[in-house]
Amino acid sequence: MKNFTVFFFVIGSHIGLSQNVILPLYEGQVPNSKETSVTEEVKITNATRISNVIDPTIEVYLPSKLNSIRKAVVICPGGGYKILAYDFEGTDIAKWLNGHGIAGIVLKYRLPEDHSNIEPHMSPLMDAQQAMKLARANAEEWGYDTDKIGVMGFSAGGHLASTLGTHFDDQSRPDFMVLMYPVVTMKKDYTHMGSRNNLLGPNPSESLVELYSNELQVTENTPPTFIVHSEDDGAVPVENSLQLYQALRDNKVPTEMHLFPYGGHGYSLAVERGRLFTWREMLIHWINDL
Repeated sequence: MKNFTVFFFVIGSHIGLSQNVILPLYEGQVPNSKETSVTEEVKITNATRISNVIDPTIEVYLPSKLNSIRKAVVICPGGGYKILAYDFEGTDIAKWLNGHGIAGIVLKYRLPEDHSNIEPHMSPLMDAQQAMKLARANAEEWGYDTDKIGVMGFSAGGHLASTLGTHFDDQSRPDFMVLMYPVVTMKKDYTHMGSRNNLLGPNPSESLVELYSNELQVTENTPPTFIVHSEDDGAVPVENSLQLYQALRDNKVPTEMHLFPYGGHGYSLAVERGRLFTWREMLIHWINDL
């Protein structure tokens, strides 16, 4: 326990020196991991794509104290549980949030491949839970309140975010969820099969499918939720969001959902994408109203 406390202190000391800092998610051995010869890969084309994550991290972006509204968001980039669209749906989002006084914490989570994970499906959620715990433990040092920390995810990152919002312990429950064109269900009727196969394998048990079908895991304790989806999404059917919305409504969880008739899939900040960009203003108003 003493080492854990020192770890948080060291993090806090470094954060004071820079606008954004990359920090290890775990101290010592990464849980649910095994030795591997696989190395992490970073490909930079029109975006930065990371695969084979071995050492999960958080990258912390803080607004100035004068602009801070004392809220934070842990961000889960998408990529079908195969890669992470790290800047497009990660660091770009954190920087944008900073402009509205919100701390952005980008999670580089492990992907559920067999080479470095003991139980592959467990690693992404473990990393998201740990990221939330670190965000909460360092809230005072990083300049936001412990009860104003949300999670945001895009596509498969939206599945991870909604998994965190429905599978949590006392320390890792997010205070709100933001789900952007999210994968929600693992059932074959509406799931994104690439995400399902990468997370659960080609022949998962029905119990595992139900466990990660997050529309089935909503309770009255699920945090308030903001959802954005496009009706013409050809990769992740809009029914993912519709089914989740109905489950949230049935459990009286405060929810706001915005459906656009166009947009397809994977538009991040929706730069030069018509009215899609308006999701940003609506989200900021929603977060301010929480």
